[in-house]
Amino acid sequence: MGESWTNEQIIADALGRGADVQIGARDNSWRLSRWRQFVGTYELPALPDPTFVVHIAGKPQVRTRLQDGWSETSSIPGCATILPSGRPSGWLVDGELDVVTLSIASRDLQGVPAADQFRALRFAFSDPLGVALTRQILAEIYAPQDDARKVYVSTLVDALTAHMLRGPLAANDTAIPTSEFSAHRLHGVMNTVLAQPGDDHPIEALAAIAGLTPSHFCRVFKRATNLTPHQFVMKARLERAQDLLVTTDLTIAQISDQLGFASQSHLTRAFRTFTGVTPAAWRQQSLG
Repeated sequence: MGESWTNEQIIADALGRGADVQIGARDNSWRLSRWRQFVGTYELPALPDPTFVVHIAGKPQVRTRLQDGWSETSSIPGCATILPSGRPSGWLVDGELDVVTLSIASRDLQGVPAADQFRALRFAFSDPLGVALTRQILAEIYAPQDDARKVYVSTLVDALTAHMLRGPLAANDTAIPTSEFSAHRLHGVMNTVLAQPGDDHPIEALAAIAGLTPSHFCRVFKRATNLTPHQFVMKARLERAQDLLVTTDLTIAQISDQLGFASQSHLTRAFRTFTGVTPAAWRQQSLG
């Protein structure tokens, strides 16, 4: 392995396949990539640059190697991990893995106070904002490209980088302004939906995860996310539909069934409202 290999080249060599998508700054100060991998155990050599990893989809069964074996906790869709430079790591994947990595050039961390957070592994922590920014970046990357969109994507990555550099928030910074409802509970509700957007997600079940009555849960969820629970479920389904249209050969009818829409026409109407185009047009534009 050459000394000048990038994070992405090392990861691709370890996985035996390249990134599905990869973009980067012209000065190579950051590189963002999407990786999909399936069940297996993977040994990752030390990376030259620290990496922010966002688990966006796939099975909730990803563990990392610790000194005494595999971690007891698992990374699930909606979690983030910070992988420091210079640290080999092992990964156990029990099912499909779908992650995005953001590598930050080590040279750009010199003198940055928050750089201390990149000196140790921080595995599978809750980061709703980082996940939301990453999902928006992917949505823009898969959309038809023009100069304005490229600038927008770069701005989004800058925001994700700034969020990453800011470091962990203090507990009182993460609290949602309702005493009975913590960011941890919100994360649990959102991850339940994002992991399986096509499942039924009745208000009663989501409220039970949050430990609230259905009526109180709806008020608190809307206050915290600016979306009703139903709107959040629909958004999750439509974002997954965007992904499936580009990354699979499933028919629109099959995607409709998989994601819990009443019919193909229901998916088409909702998708047009969400994106401005039909599913067929989205697939055609995205695949060129």
